[in-house]
Parts: sequence; structure tokens; C-alpha cells
Amino acid sequence: MSSSSMRQLDLEACPTTKDFVLNHEDEHHQQPLENESDPFDIAHTKNAPHKTLRRWRQAALVLNASRRFRYTLDLKKEEEKEQRRRMIRAHAQVIRAALLFKLAGERQIVIGPIVADTIPSGDYAIGLEQLASMTRDHKLSSLQQYGGAKGLCKMLKTNLESGINGDEDDLIKRRNAFGANTYPQKKGRSFLRFLWEAWQDLTLIILIVAAVASLALGIKTEGPEEGWYDGASIAFAVILVIVVTAVSDYRQSLQFQNLNEEKQNIQLEVMRGGRIVKISIFDIVVGDVVPLRIGDQVPADGILITGHSLAIDESSMTGESKIVHKDHKAPFLMSGCKVADGVGTMLVTGVGINTEWGLLMASISEDTGEETPLQVRLNGVATFIGIVGLSVAVSVLAVLLGRYFTGNTRNSDGVVQFVKGKTKFSDAIDGVIKIVTIAVTIVVVAVPEGLPLAVTLTLAYSMRKMMADKALVRRLSACETMGSATTICSDKTGTLTLNQMTVVEAYVGRNKMNPPNDSSQLHFEVNSLLCEGVAQNSTGNVFVPKDGGDVEVSGSPTEKAILSWAVKLGMEFNVCRSQSKVLQIFPFNSEKKRGGVAVQRTDSKVHIHWKGAAEILLASCTGYIDSNFCLQPIDEAKDFFKAAIDDMAASSLRCVAIAYRSYELDKVPADEDSLDKWVLPEDDLILLAIVGIKDPCRPGVEDAVRICTEAGVKVRMVTGDNIHTAKAIALECGILGSHEDASELNIIEGRVFREYSEKERESIAKKITVMGRSSPSDKLLLVQALRKGGEVVAVTGDGTNDAPALREADIGLSMGIQGTEVAKESSDIIILDDNFASVVKVVRWGRSVYANIQKFIQFQLTVNVAALVINVVAAVSSGDVPLNAVQLLWVNLIMDTLGALALATEPPTDHLMHRSPVGRREPLITNIMWRNLLIQALYQVGVLLVLNFWGRSILHLNGEEREHATDVKNTMIFNAFVLCQIFNEFNARKPDEINVFSGITKNRLFMGIVGFTFVLQIILIEFAGKFMSTVRLNWKLWLASMAIAFVSWPLAAVGKLVPVPETPLSVYLVKPFRRWRTRQNT
Repeated sequence: MSSSSMRQLDLEACPTTKDFVLNHEDEHHQQPLENESDPFDIAHTKNAPHKTLRRWRQAALVLNASRRFRYTLDLKKEEEKEQRRRMIRAHAQVIRAALLFKLAGERQIVIGPIVADTIPSGDYAIGLEQLASMTRDHKLSSLQQYGGAKGLCKMLKTNLESGINGDEDDLIKRRNAFGANTYPQKKGRSFLRFLWEAWQDLTLIILIVAAVASLALGIKTEGPEEGWYDGASIAFAVILVIVVTAVSDYRQSLQFQNLNEEKQNIQLEVMRGGRIVKISIFDIVVGDVVPLRIGDQVPADGILITGHSLAIDESSMTGESKIVHKDHKAPFLMSGCKVADGVGTMLVTGVGINTEWGLLMASISEDTGEETPLQVRLNGVATFIGIVGLSVAVSVLAVLLGRYFTGNTRNSDGVVQFVKGKTKFSDAIDGVIKIVTIAVTIVVVAVPEGLPLAVTLTLAYSMRKMMADKALVRRLSACETMGSATTICSDKTGTLTLNQMTVVEAYVGRNKMNPPNDSSQLHFEVNSLLCEGVAQNSTGNVFVPKDGGDVEVSGSPTEKAILSWAVKLGMEFNVCRSQSKVLQIFPFNSEKKRGGVAVQRTDSKVHIHWKGAAEILLASCTGYIDSNFCLQPIDEAKDFFKAAIDDMAASSLRCVAIAYRSYELDKVPADEDSLDKWVLPEDDLILLAIVGIKDPCRPGVEDAVRICTEAGVKVRMVTGDNIHTAKAIALECGILGSHEDASELNIIEGRVFREYSEKERESIAKKITVMGRSSPSDKLLLVQALRKGGEVVAVTGDGTNDAPALREADIGLSMGIQGTEVAKESSDIIILDDNFASVVKVVRWGRSVYANIQKFIQFQLTVNVAALVINVVAAVSSGDVPLNAVQLLWVNLIMDTLGALALATEPPTDHLMHRSPVGRREPLITNIMWRNLLIQALYQVGVLLVLNFWGRSILHLNGEEREHATDVKNTMIFNAFVLCQIFNEFNARKPDEINVFSGITKNRLFMGIVGFTFVLQIILIEFAGKFMSTVRLNWKLWLASMAIAFVSWPLAAVGKLVPVPETPLSVYLVKPFRRWRTRQNT
């Protein structure tokens, strides 16, 4: 689990609602997701307790634990991490010194040397150690000694207002003097480590031992020239399996590593050279001035320059989930913490391993482990098949040993292998080793060790491809859960719309400005008040280049739209800000839908400016100023303003009101503590303006919504905007089909929804299509109500207050551009371009993951069933097996590693979006898969057993020497069997479509693997006869093998015409067991 995920667990305060889904036998009956009696039935691993996760691990039949559990959560490491965190807090200085010493020895110190100055040196008047010790130990006396934030800025050659210069030379000097904001990453597993883990498989170790024994006995009895073939061929086959497995696992590991690096690369804003620039968190340097807003991560250690109601959640470092308020008495900020409330700016004083966060990150390895529901279920399937395979192998071993020692086993030339009292001891041991080798190889083939790992393979592939589709997966399980999503609760702004906002309508007084940015229509004093309110009541910034270039406006899209409008009205941002002093700030609050600021002007007048949702702010106004700067009572004009708001909202405009009020200076709290706690008055406001902001719908959103609807996924819009704006956008996007759909049942306001009882919310939630004027708590209530009603809910969110809803949802989708760090860390997937069309692509990939795993299961079980039945029947009837150990190992390689690569990496198709969502309780092996599997397995078993018993006469080998005829027959069986698997790989691509070749040219990896397998099979038969215990086949037998394999294609096509019952086969199989268990319990 990543450190960010770990921090998220600390932050979680909201209890999760227990999941409910539809039962197969009764679609209207609800049942809890977890089945207490089945350890592999964990339908939701997102917040699963460690006890549940430990339970399924103990229940799984595993041949190679280090490989099988590689990508699951390391429960032991999780406990160690918490201890390490507490230790770092207590002994940061000692750990840092030890780490520096270790890094110096390994020459791993990153981006320039870290100078351990204790006295001022170089270009700066303060050294690294002085800064580090002041910040680490929160030495307020040292900070005061340096002259506070201003004095420290001078020492670090930083400007409090405009930040550092930020040119390349300046950045290099700072990195050399104070280090970079990176930390040495723990090295990932090397390829040799993967090789070591791949051969930890118990069965492979037994085969290696058997190969060594066979080699020794062979050389002793047959001489070094001929005797080494049997043992060496088994050893070579085992080594090949180990190498191919290790290469596949290593490639997956590198993919996860790259994704983790992407997750850690947070983008943030800093002030450099007077302008706000966006940089990577790794590019932060000491001396940077960083603005902080709700939901941001503190990117480095630092001190507060200015702050208003700034509250920091330090739980990620201290482990205590309490909010700490920051001011000039407590100005120290710790890297890795989150801004819980307020706004501020900080001066960076420590980066990289000179911070406690850096030390923590350098001392723990990034753990990608996290099980997914599908992975757990597949472990259950693998365990069941493994037990069957193990039973078969033990039976085969007993039968073969019994036949061998009773003299019923003959060589290919007809000679009895064991005669009591005559056969040499070494020959008897050699015979027993061969029998044990066959039995162990059956276990290798029968236990589908690669089945659970195929999930990891397909997830790794999907995650890499999803990055190209602008989706960064933070939690593996979200990939597959998205395939089950039945509803998407989407934000409007920036997700369904472009987030490119412009003011297109403006009312000042009762006068509608046309055009909206024509300042000549305004009285000078009105314009002055508007500019003051817009400039001071904003977290955005306006930068005017000295060379006279275009004005640069930064901030949130709404802020940018209003600032740009004010600039066109003649606002000089920096001048406006310098003419008044900020006393207190009330940051924009998504619950109250407004934000305010109190300022003291140069003439000592106090103005309180508010900006927010038009109809909500209008309710707090008692008057308005007309365009001639005359104060008018609002009572008579309220209907006019409400009608203006409704008209703008019906045109899908976001309506924002700007208001202010005067305040007596002597009523403003005088001391700093009281000022910080001062609640800005929200009544008796005077309306200055109402603006309508246009945010056009994203191109392609209507198509994306239609695709979702056809795929059985209902799209719901949840927005903080006016209900009329929401309705207009919903109609434009196709979420509401027509005006007739826009009934009271479908459209609701957040406050109305929250007033219902829990039961009422559950019944109403399913009908809701649009929720307007919703707060984050309304979104959470909607998610909880939908999940209780059996829906699998995906929800989008970008604000800090969306975090509870993102965590509560089955899949939390945060926005990469507008999303805060808190929202991103609470989410499962980050939508990098904030586009709803990308959310739909994630649904496609989610369904593709499930579909690909099912293809692989169908393919693998066909091989398992056929190989086991052929060898068991042959062993019981004749005492010999047509498929020997080396051949079975080759089949296992095709089936496990190459088959998984070929089928688990199929790209998603449009066909996937014409189905209903995959039910989370739906059996992994559907009736369609059972039909396909049984048809192919029965065909293969039937043909190959006919060849085994009557092959010599069918192939006209009766006239041949007995030994040669047996070898040709067994080679033919092996060749036909492998070719059947290659042809069946095509069938597995499309389990429910007759045309299995559609889109095949797009998957080059599939074609490459099939081609590679076929070429290798030719080489093995024609040139590696002694290794494989085969003989060369003539062209007629090759054609016959191809014909046998080819029949599987038309057979599959005809088989798909056979209807299957809708009730899953597993229901019929489980019913007797459930009845028995009920009787036992009663």
C-alpha cells in the first residue's frame, strides 16, 4: 500500500456503509456482500479488515506463496510502517544522520551534494543545519532571532510578495545549498530476485530433484553419451518455465513502478518572479513561496507567511487525527500534511530528506500490494481446481506404482519394466522417479498457479493503457469494480462541461450591461467597489508582464472568469489590493455556497465583501446599488432579480452574486486571537452585481452519456449549481432525454433530499437524475442511499469536502486538474483531464478486465480438464501416459504464462458496452463458458483417447517396429494436443461471439504469442526429439494434427448456437451443499 493510501486510512472518519447486492435467485432480495462461510467471498476489498484478508490467504492452496501473494497487501509490513512512523517522529535527527551516512557510502545522494552547514556560508546568510533544526524542533525563538518570516526571506534571498527569481542558476544554487525535494527511493526487486521467487514453487523443486536423480542414474546405467537426456530435458523444461515466469513478473513489476512514480508526482502552484506557476512537487526548492488552499498537501517543511483560519491535518505525520490551527504563534508547517481549512502562504525552509516526511518516505518501500475481489475469488477457484488436481495426481501415482511393481507396466517395445528379483535396484529407482515425475507434473498442470496472477497481469496492462486514456489508477480493485458500476454520480463543472468559464451576462442594479464588460455603463464608485470586492475576495492572481504582453489570470475557473471580467472593467489587481488591508477571510464554502473577506481601506473604512450563489446571497441582501451609485431597497426589485437569475440559469449559465456591506471599525476585534475567530457578518448586504458565467458542455459528452445508458449505467448529475442551470445542462448533455423527463421526481434540490428520512431517501434515490444546489454531505447521503439499494456506485469529486463521498462510493473518481490532494488521496482513480468521456473509458476497461479474465479461465480449464482426463484414463488402463513430464511442462507454459499474456491483454471492444454491468455476485464461470469449455474438452479428450488406444491402426503403424510405432503415436497425441490449445486460444477470445477473428489484427501481442508458440512447437517436434521424447512427424501427420486442431473452430461456432439456461450452473451445484449446511447448523 502506498504511503498516500496509508495517510488516507488515518484521515478516514466516516464509517462505511455495508454493501448490499442482488441475490442470483431472487433479484429483489438483498443480502450482505461478505459470506462468512466462504473466505474467498470478499466482494469489496476497498476497506476490508485485516482479519478478512488474512483468512483467505490461510484458506488458499498455494504452491509458491512468495509469487502468489506478491501483489497482495503485506499485512506484516503495514504494522511495521506504523511503528516506523512513530519512531521517525521521536528520533528524526538520528535517523537522518544515519541515512545521510548510508547514502554517502552508496553514493546515492540525489541532485547535488547536501552541505551540512552549521554556520552561514555561500550565497545565503543561513545554513542548512540551522534551517533544518529550527523547522524540525519548531524553535520559535530561533525564528524570531532571524527576524521572523521577513528576516528569513532576506537570508534566503526571497521576496515575500513575488517569491524567488526562479531562473535555472538560482534553482541550482538552492539545490546545492539546501538539497532537492526528492528522497532516495528504495530499489525495486532485481530480475534475479524474480528468478529466485519463480523457482520457490514446491512442485518445480521436486521436479529439479527428480531431474538430478534421473540424470545421475541415467549416466550410471546408460553412460554419459545417452544417459543424460531424460534428466537434462526435465531440468531444461523447468528452467525455461522459471525464466519465462520471471520475465513476465519482472515486466509487470516495472509497470507498477512507473505508475507509482506517476502517483507521487503531485503538481502544485508556487509564486516565482511575481507570477503563479505550476510545477512538480519534486521541483520545490528552499525559499519558494507557496500558496495554500483547502485540500492542498504541504509540499515541504516551512513557515507561515500569512494565513487566515488556516488549519492543518497533521495525522499523516503524528498519527493523531486532530486539526492544528496555524498562525504566527504556531507558524511551522510539516511536509506531507493536508490543509483542512482556510488559506495562507508559506515559505519553504526544508526539502527532501531534511524533512520528517522525506525521512519516512526514504525508509519505507512503496508497497503496491492490494488484493482485488477478482483476485481473491480466483484464488478460491485455483484452490478448488488444485485440490481436484492433487487428488488426481495422487491417484495416478498410486495406480502407476501399483502397476509397475506388479509387473503390468511395459516399455514401448513391449518388455515388462519390473520383474521381482531380476530388475536391478538402480533401474527400479529410475522407474519410480519417472512415475513420481509424471505425478508431480500433473500437479504442476492441474494447480492453476497462474490464474490469480492473470488478474495482476491484465490489471497492469489495463492500468498502463488507461494512463493513455487519461485515467490514473490509484487502487487496483477499482479497475475491475468499474466493470460492475450501475450508476455514475457526476459533477457538472469541469466534468460534463469544459471548465472554460466566461462572464457573458451581468446585471448591475436593475441595469443589464450590454456588452457585460463595458465600464462606461457604470458609475465610477460602483466600478471601484466592484473591483475592490473582486480583487480582495479571490484566491486567484493577475500578473501583468512588464514587457506589455497579455495579462495572465490564474485561479479556479470561476475566479478566472470573474477576475478577467473585472480586468476588462478596468481593475488594476495589485493597485486594488494595495489600497486596502485584509482583516479576515472566510474561504469559499461548498456547504454555504459563498466566500467573504473583510478589508480595511486607507481611509479606515471597513468593507465586508461576499461572493457566492446568486439566489442564496440575494436572500441576505436588504438593498442594491444602481448604476448611478444610489442605494435602493431590494424588496420591490427582488422579483426582478429572481427572474433574471432564472433566465440566466435556464440558459445554462452559472449565476454568481457580488455583494458587500460597511462595518464599524470599532466593532472589529482588536487583538489577533479574537480577529482569527471573528465570524464575518452575512446579513444586511448590499447587492453590487449578478453575473452569468457560461461554461459550455464538453464535446462528446452527449455521446458518452448515451453509451453509458446503452450499457445499463445510469448517469446522475450532482452539482452545487442552481437547479435551473443543472436542468439546462442535463438536457444539453442528454442526461435528461427531454423536458418531459424533467419532473419533480427526477430533479431535486440537495436541501430537500437531506430532509427526508433514511428509508425515504433509499426509495427516492433511484429516481433522481439531477440534484441541484447539493452540498458534499448531500452527495454522501445520495451515495449511501444508492448503495443500500443494491447499486454499484461510481462518484466523481474534486473538493476536499467530497472526500467522504469518494471513500464511501464503490469507485471514487477524483479530478486531476481541479481536484485537491485530499480528494485525490480519497479516490480510487484520478481522471487526469477531468473529462466525463474518460470516465466512460474507465467503465470499458473495467468490463474488459473481467472479460479477459473469463477468457483466460475458459482457455486454462479446457487445457486442465483435457490433460488430466487423458493422462488419468491412459494411466489406469495401460499403466503408461501419452504426455510425459517435459511435454506437460511445455503445455503448462503455453497455458499459464503465454496464454495469460495473449488473452489477458485483449483491448476493450464496443461489444462490451452493449451488455449489462457485470454483477458482483455473478459466477466467474458463466453457463456460456461451461458450454464452450465442455464442448472443447470433450472433443479433445475423445480424439486423443481414440489416438491413444487405436492410434497405431488409424495411423497405419501396425507394420512398424513396436517401439517406433508407440513413439510416433505418442508424438502425434502431443502435437495434436498442443495445436488444439493454439487453435482454442482463438475461440477463447470471443466466448459469446461466432466470429472469433474480429479485431485480431489490432492485438499484435496475441498474434505474436500464437506465432511464437506454433514455431516453437515445430522446432520441439522436428529438432528436439531426444529432449521431448518425441520423433519427427511426416507432412501427412502434421496435416492430420492441423486438421484435428482446425475442427475446434467450426465446433465452437456450432456450439455457440446451443442455448444455455439463465440461472448459473453454480446455483444448482451449491443448493444441495447449502441445504446440508443449514441442516447441520439447525
